[in-house]
Amino acid sequence: MNQCIETIQNYALRSIGLGERMLPRSDFTLCEQVVLIGSGLIWNIYFATLALCFGFVLANALALAKGSRNPFLRRPAEAFIFLFRGSPLFIQFFLAYEALVMLPRAGFEIFGLTIHTSWMTKAWAGALLVLTLNTAAYSAEIFHGALRNVPKGDLEAADAYGLTGWPRFRRIVWPISMRLAWPAYTNEAIFLFHATTLVFFSGFPAFQQKGDTLYYASYLADKTFNPFVAYPIAAVYFIIMTLCLIGLFGIINRRLNRHMPGAAAKIRYRPNLVR
Repeated sequence: MNQCIETIQNYALRSIGLGERMLPRSDFTLCEQVVLIGSGLIWNIYFATLALCFGFVLANALALAKGSRNPFLRRPAEAFIFLFRGSPLFIQFFLAYEALVMLPRAGFEIFGLTIHTSWMTKAWAGALLVLTLNTAAYSAEIFHGALRNVPKGDLEAADAYGLTGWPRFRRIVWPISMRLAWPAYTNEAIFLFHATTLVFFSGFPAFQQKGDTLYYASYLADKTFNPFVAYPIAAVYFIIMTLCLIGLFGIINRRLNRHMPGAAAKIRYRPNLVR
């Protein structure tokens, strides 16, 4: 027990540079594998959280642009969405890394100011950018479909109250579209969180062995020659985080639908013992 506590102190925050610098080389205990793989989960949460936040804002802008009558707004938005939805995420990682590497290391000089670009080749920035653009494209399609399916009766009611322009969108159109889109957007958030494992396979390097969950799982599987311990541990972590994500988005969904009958009903777990 004391040895496991010491392992937690040494490796729990190793993926962000805190704790023991050297990885264990042999005689791996189950506690070491659980703690190391859990340490890498910090990066997966980082990628998913920031990509969802930035992507949510960008997706709303893209959805509005795609629904615009102005072709100078609509066509670029349609091209962006088609490009990122039509190509595999892994290839997007590869192309983005190659493009960012080609940027001058000294940076760009604009109006006498030097803008450095070398940091964009690091995983914490470059991979985050790719994930943000990818989830923004998928989410924009979801939000655009929701905007098109806002009930006409609600729009007519807004017109009857004299709501137009931004007040109409903010108080009627956007809240209703979010309620319609939220179940599908929850699935997109789960897919994005799982997609963070692709950062390990992308060209973006793990600086000073500060890798994600799959980085440590792969390291332990290679050292122990037994993938049936490290990878199931990583899978359990992702299952737990997925349940947390479903719970969080469920709370938001109940908040969005708090005015609906039965919206405040508690979720009860009823296992089906007999099929």
